[in-house]
Amino acid sequence: MPDASEKAPRFEVHPARRDRALERLERLEIELPSWGFADTGTRFGKFLQDAAAISTEDKLDDAAEVHRLTGACPAVAIHVLWDVDGCGSGAVIEGARSLAAAAKTRGLRIGAINPNVFQDQCYRGGSLANEDPSIRRRAIDHLIESIAIAKEVGSDALSLWFADGANYPGQACVRRRKRRFEEGLREVHEAMPASMTMLLEYKPFEPAFYFTDLADWGMACTLARKAGPRAKVLVDTGHHLLGQNVEQIVAFLLDEGMLGGFHFNDRHYADDDLTSGSIDPYRAFRIFLEIVRFERDAAKAGEPAPPVAFMIDQSHNLKPKVEAMVQTVCTVQELSMKAFLVDLDSLDLAQSRGDIVAAEECLKDAFATDVRPVLAAWRAARGLPGDPLEACRANGYAAAAAAARRPRKQSGGGSYA
Repeated sequence: MPDASEKAPRFEVHPARRDRALERLERLEIELPSWGFADTGTRFGKFLQDAAAISTEDKLDDAAEVHRLTGACPAVAIHVLWDVDGCGSGAVIEGARSLAAAAKTRGLRIGAINPNVFQDQCYRGGSLANEDPSIRRRAIDHLIESIAIAKEVGSDALSLWFADGANYPGQACVRRRKRRFEEGLREVHEAMPASMTMLLEYKPFEPAFYFTDLADWGMACTLARKAGPRAKVLVDTGHHLLGQNVEQIVAFLLDEGMLGGFHFNDRHYADDDLTSGSIDPYRAFRIFLEIVRFERDAAKAGEPAPPVAFMIDQSHNLKPKVEAMVQTVCTVQELSMKAFLVDLDSLDLAQSRGDIVAAEECLKDAFATDVRPVLAAWRAARGLPGDPLEACRANGYAAAAAAARRPRKQSGGGSYA
């Protein structure tokens, strides 16, 4: 710990911590979701945008623009049924190759592969937990096909979310459904190459409103462990009941070696899919702090910190798509850098002494720091816009995309004002 003569004044950033924060920021990659660039909405409808992506190529163009502005988003997560041609047929591998090539020409790579076992009518009673063994087989076959796609595009992550659950008491047997998930996930895990990680997401409700089969982090962690050693938990920051301490969940999963990644968004009520930090930036900061502290402790012990994937999962019904993504990426960079600036040595000391006020001030001081000027200079030194959001709003990309896409939408029978 630095002595008093080395310590910066309380409200100034210590140069050594600033430099460490910027060095860590160099390694921060934030994966974009292809589906976040298309027209999406709620159960009740959606408001269409002229500039929203129509094709997978449009989605990649938009993702490339976000990466060009921020320099932090070289990977794009895909939804298999929405982004890969030839699913369920022998043409799927060719479709995967075309997708990987299209991403590469735009300076991108394909990130996490997201299967879809919730959209087709056969899944109204669930997928892996369905009472019908033929439907369970169909779901598993799709997950295994998604692994083949991942191999073809060079992805190392299979990201799984299941809508399985029940709406009414007596509708289903919880234990039978749990065992079916165990069996299905084990088979999928065995089909994965050694380089691949299975990310298992959870959600307390919606579309199931009596119980969801993977309702919380404990259920996801249990099923991941039973699936196999390369299965981890994916934390969607919007998938929690009101009042849950998400950073405590993150800390537990880190300590258990079971945290695989995040879907970043924000929410006020439930799975609102709002831009990160728009509702509770201090909570996002505290989540990042748990990761930073874990990485520091692992380094002190001479152990490698397991990789944690940072991914965005947002589908904006009102905000312009590209702007919303740039806004989220900048917010994630700002809040993570604030976490990197926490004086962990002083925090450890305050905690060891039981000095609650001093410990809390370590967090508040870092969170109150305006890191935007430092980030602007850091970006400029790398040939990036100092303010990516301002550049995004001024460069005309959205207007050009709208002009190019509007005729295609109108010819497809859509109603676009």
